[in-house]
Amino acid sequence: MAEEKILKINNLKKYFSLGKNRMLKAVDDVTFHINKGETFGLVGESGCGKSTIGRTIMGLYQKTAGNVLFSNNNVHELTDKELFILQRQMQMIFQDPYASLNPRSTVREIISEPMEVHQLYKRKKEQNEKVYQLLEEVGLNREHANRYPHEFSGGQRQRIGIARALALDPDFIIADEPISALDVSVQAQVVNLLKELQEEKGLTFLFIAHDLSMVKQISDRIGVMYLGRLVELTSSETLYEQPLHPYTQALLSAIPIPDPDVEASRERIILQGELPSPVNPPSGCVFRTRCPFAMEICGKEKPEWKEAGDNHFVACHLFHDEVKNEKAKMPTVNIK
Repeated sequence: MAEEKILKINNLKKYFSLGKNRMLKAVDDVTFHINKGETFGLVGESGCGKSTIGRTIMGLYQKTAGNVLFSNNNVHELTDKELFILQRQMQMIFQDPYASLNPRSTVREIISEPMEVHQLYKRKKEQNEKVYQLLEEVGLNREHANRYPHEFSGGQRQRIGIARALALDPDFIIADEPISALDVSVQAQVVNLLKELQEEKGLTFLFIAHDLSMVKQISDRIGVMYLGRLVELTSSETLYEQPLHPYTQALLSAIPIPDPDVEASRERIILQGELPSPVNPPSGCVFRTRCPFAMEICGKEKPEWKEAGDNHFVACHLFHDEVKNEKAKMPTVNIK
């Protein structure tokens, strides 16, 4: 039985005008889907466009081209009223758990605000009971409802943000770097909380992050982005066992391993050069200026998005038929 696709992204582009015919290509021709009930991880360096994708899915940014289909609804062709109704089904957890919470509002007011906007409860008592329930679900208690954001730790504030995202009982949640501003000791707690909530409520997640080691713990499939483009996509296990794209391999080789003997013996891939500007990206393959295996064709043609294995997609000329017989080979990297 085919899995139900709750979200479909087709050839999505999001450009920002900088004036005088200059465009910042934040997202450039990205295609992927998310199955109902799964966690899809989206990773890459800062500025690669992953957060822009999340905001474009939500309708916070207007697309430049392509389509965003949520539950078969074309998000960017809906009226304001239709989008307002649809957004009950998809919510967002933001990166900074302090900046995203109103410091002048109590926790009760913060969590109940979406309910009031969407007029879910006619009686205040029912609304308050829902707030208490959500606080307990994210590991807090009802006494916290009357406190203000500054009275909590970073991890607790992020739990409040998660409770607010759950206030409308959504089907789909975009978690935009939800752990990057937290201490390492707290990150695992938040990830485990998201996994528990997913199992209990049947949620679907788009988990955006730059930390590949943490993304593996929660994601079913992972997409790797570089300079506005998707360069590799496969299951979490396959990505870590058999990374194909040179950029993915470089990211994985940078993950520290808590074993001094293994850490000392494994190979590292150090990328040379600076990250190119999305205003003026390289021709052909955008990664070619930092790729140790760049060929002549890489500067002339944009690599096609191809299936290199079972549900393992990659955009790299090394996997195209016309260069398969060349001597260029992918590196064998010891990342474990």
